Amino acid sequence: MSSADLDDADAKRLAELGYTQELHRGMSGFSNFAVSFSIISILAGCITTYYLAMDAGGPIVISLGWPLVGIFVLLVALSMAEICSTYPTAGGLYYWAGQLARRNKRVWAWYVGWFNFLGEVAVTAAIDYGAAITWMAALNLMFGISVTPTSTFIAFLVIIALHGLLNTFGVNLVNLLSMVSAWWHLAGVGLIVAILWIVPDQHQSLAWTFTEFKNDTGFSNPLYVFMIGLLMAQYTYTGYDASAHVAEETKNASVEAPKGIVRSVWVSILAGWVLLVSVTAAIQSYSGARNSDTGLPPAQIFIDAAGKDLGVFMLLIAAVAQFFCGMASVTANSRMSYAFSRDNALPGSRLWSKVNPRTGTPTNSIWFCVFWSVVLTLPSLWSLTAYFAVTSIAVIGLYIAYVTPVMLRRLKPDFQDGPFSLGRWSAPVGWISVVWVIFIVILFMLPQYSPGTLGDSTFNYAPVAVLTVLLFATVTWFVGGRQHFMHGAKGEHTTKDLEDIFDEGEGQEEARREILAEDD
Repeated sequence: MSSADLDDADAKRLAELGYTQELHRGMSGFSNFAVSFSIISILAGCITTYYLAMDAGGPIVISLGWPLVGIFVLLVALSMAEICSTYPTAGGLYYWAGQLARRNKRVWAWYVGWFNFLGEVAVTAAIDYGAAITWMAALNLMFGISVTPTSTFIAFLVIIALHGLLNTFGVNLVNLLSMVSAWWHLAGVGLIVAILWIVPDQHQSLAWTFTEFKNDTGFSNPLYVFMIGLLMAQYTYTGYDASAHVAEETKNASVEAPKGIVRSVWVSILAGWVLLVSVTAAIQSYSGARNSDTGLPPAQIFIDAAGKDLGVFMLLIAAVAQFFCGMASVTANSRMSYAFSRDNALPGSRLWSKVNPRTGTPTNSIWFCVFWSVVLTLPSLWSLTAYFAVTSIAVIGLYIAYVTPVMLRRLKPDFQDGPFSLGRWSAPVGWISVVWVIFIVILFMLPQYSPGTLGDSTFNYAPVAVLTVLLFATVTWFVGGRQHFMHGAKGEHTTKDLEDIFDEGEGQEEARREILAEDD
């Protein structure tokens, strides 16, 4: 099939789902994969949250926890990919929920959308603030620049502003940088791994690297400590829903977008495992790395293992990768908020759903997401605990949004498979995914350091944030959401939305009367 035929087929499928092709469809399958792979960014999450795994479990949770979590995340990705193949839209998760729910379709879509939006904003904030920490550690080592909360926040502002600008220039630039990012990550990991195995005179034994247990959390239960340590891996394995959010810009989206989701995860599992084992085996002084003046344990591990020059070189490889990661996160975040606004969910939706006719990108939505990521990061000026809470919020919000459509798909026996299908494995993979996400959402709400009590610096504010989102989404639904959400940009329901509601069977007439009354 020619490129023009593919574009026509993609536009036709999008029209069947109730939307008009507005974004520029210029991404290849590799570019789609590259966006998600860049957001997962093993050189970002593994580096910036390595400290937590050092405290909660140590080498055993770093080396064995990564593939353990990766297997379950791959199951979640497979379940999401199957749905993405049927519904390849920029709205992604919330649209899936609205189509898969048997009743109260718009309500399900509304809540999933808000959790997805919160997760996207939080993960953008966490990635770019983490990048700022890494860049400040590098600048400290190279030029002696003092690392303070204020200087780190200024670096964060510069980084996220650059990401907003790069995304504003158009999807072709994002496409190019995403491909560069994917190769940078792979080549960068290869270089770091080679240096860490070739240069140091001594390494930790394999037994120590894979079995040594450390506990500096203040908790006494080793099983609980090990589970807390899994959060490093789980935080890193986020953002692969980006392949769905850029589906309307991807050629042959019903095939390439689901492939992008799955491929980004399994490549990250393999490359990330090699990286983490190499970094852990290269540790020369465990306490020295954990308490490094750089504020970033892997930076000290690099320096101790290979000397200052090579150490800074490896740190810069990670810093550039994190810059690419944040850029891709802004891309996905803006596309999700664009789609959410297109369905009249966000305040000022008409503004955020506008597409720049010159670049084919949702420019207003890009800066909307940048603004809220900055707002979410402001508390880091006073407390790093706030940043740690943002990482938890990112994972909780995203994974609630990830698994809800998966659960609804399992409860919809008449689901129509797209080109990407799990066949007879769909049910077991889907249900295991649901159970795993319930487990990790609970885990991310628990205290990571003792005592974890309210008012203490170790208190985990993630549950408060989740309850706040639930309350906000509920209030705004009754205030205006139920009148406007998913009525289309001009105030009417899409054809597909009406057909799904009217074809439900039980409660059909009630639904019809409700919709017609709202539209009047």
